[in-house]
Amino acid sequence: MLNPKLRRPIVGLAVGVLVGSGLAATPAAAAPAADSSSASTLATSLDTRLGARDAGSYLDANGKVVVNVTDAATAAEVKASGATARFVSRSGAVLAAADDSLKANLKTVGTAFAVDPVSNQVVVSVDESVTGAKLAKVKAIVAKLGDAARIETVSGTFSTTISGGDAIYSGSGRCSLGFNVRSGSTYYFLTAGHCTRGTSSWNNGSQTLGTTAGSSFPGNDYGIVRYTNTTITKTGGVGTSIDITGAATPSVGTTVYRRGSTTGTRSGRVTALNATVNYAQGSVSGLIRTTVCAQPGDSGGPLYGGSTAYGLTSGGSGNCSTGGTTFFQPVTEALSAYGVSVY
Repeated sequence: MLNPKLRRPIVGLAVGVLVGSGLAATPAAAAPAADSSSASTLATSLDTRLGARDAGSYLDANGKVVVNVTDAATAAEVKASGATARFVSRSGAVLAAADDSLKANLKTVGTAFAVDPVSNQVVVSVDESVTGAKLAKVKAIVAKLGDAARIETVSGTFSTTISGGDAIYSGSGRCSLGFNVRSGSTYYFLTAGHCTRGTSSWNNGSQTLGTTAGSSFPGNDYGIVRYTNTTITKTGGVGTSIDITGAATPSVGTTVYRRGSTTGTRSGRVTALNATVNYAQGSVSGLIRTTVCAQPGDSGGPLYGGSTAYGLTSGGSGNCSTGGTTFFQPVTEALSAYGVSVY
């Protein structure tokens, strides 16, 4: 959704991300407590260790880790680790098979899908552009999976979020800076791959920042820009009060915050991991699905909680007036791909 406009100069590069004047909503100081990060770490550790023996995990209303299981032995292991075991009817293997089937067969633009551990199903979302014969085709594909999958409708249309205006500019439009990162003494910043694809030079409206050093989209949605400007301050945080000191993957149910150059700081909850979205430009998999809203120009901006980096804004549907669904590229994948770290 590229919509270049006249560029307006920005005074300096803010810290971890550039934001539109007067658009910040939730104060950055209201970030979640450290125990939420610890719970997410436990959930990720259990999911990795148990593999297909669990059917996903999430944080309940009290912030406690709940792990879906189908056998007593796995339940005992979950309890011994300090989490709650929940018996469900569909195993992790069944849900993974359903997800793989959709990845192979569902390519309709305007659809997205991910395992929902709370309902113990794969949820297939269809936006407002999927109607008539297209919708009938989607329903037929999902019906083959029986009760392992269900369809839901979402308002708006799934699209990547880039437009003309303030923030970080390429030759074709505006995005938001995600996280400043480094490798040794060389500094970079991360943003969305659909922003860096086909671009070279980046600026902040008044001075050059750097050049694109890597880009991955579709499939993934991350890109990296190497700073060539040696005089600009490159802090490792988000805004003026959030110091990012590490990176991780959040759990389903985690409260998260997003910052972008169009709509400032917004919050919501993680609803799924490893989501696949069929954008007009191609499919992207492995995304974090959330209830956080976003609008054009917010692309590439940071998703975080406390001092932990979680992701980069990819796209979604809806807006920040009526709400919506937004997907994020996990930042850990980008850090690993480029051999860089937050600081």
